[in-house]
Amino acid sequence: MPYSIAIVDDHLLIAKAIGSVIGQFPNYQVLYEVENGSELTERFRQKKNIPDIVLLDISMPVMDGFETAAWLKQHHPGVKILVLSMQGDDESLVKMIKAGAIGYLNKNVHPAELEKALDALIEKGFYYPDWATSRVLHALATSDNNDSVKLSEREIEFLKYSCTEMTYKEIGEKMFCSARTVESYRDSLFEKLSVKTRVALALYAVKSGLHKL
Repeated sequence: MPYSIAIVDDHLLIAKAIGSVIGQFPNYQVLYEVENGSELTERFRQKKNIPDIVLLDISMPVMDGFETAAWLKQHHPGVKILVLSMQGDDESLVKMIKAGAIGYLNKNVHPAELEKALDALIEKGFYYPDWATSRVLHALATSDNNDSVKLSEREIEFLKYSCTEMTYKEIGEKMFCSARTVESYRDSLFEKLSVKTRVALALYAVKSGLHKL
């Protein structure tokens, strides 16, 4: 069964065009397009309207992408957020990641990369192109917010694997535990480091020198 997608973009013609592109991908289907986060929250009142993935613009009236991402992470943390925006500045990128986005693309992206990003969200839990990862790493490297965090040996081991492309199941096999146990390490690190995505964990690991297996 195809994964469902909701598109949130105040330029309806662009949203329709993106929907048409996604319609060519065999593993995905667009449920609907809305013009801002407020309209999305209204749709979410009905369970049938809750998608697997939200494709989210940033600059929108009424309720922008930052507010929408934060709302989704609070009320529907299982919904995956992929940002698709013309804003590629460092501040917007980092702010969206902190709000809960697990993927980030420019609107001028090739359809093949959009499909690749959607696949990565499902299979790996995140997708960031190289330009985005390097910028977030720089921002994180200049921050001292997490210097005093105490981590267990197993959490550190998980952090190293979080820098790979392994799924949680594959990481569990390497750590000789279940995928559910791996997810418990992830959730503990989310709380300790005040982050919400696997890519943020990976970037923390790089910053702290904990990324080498």
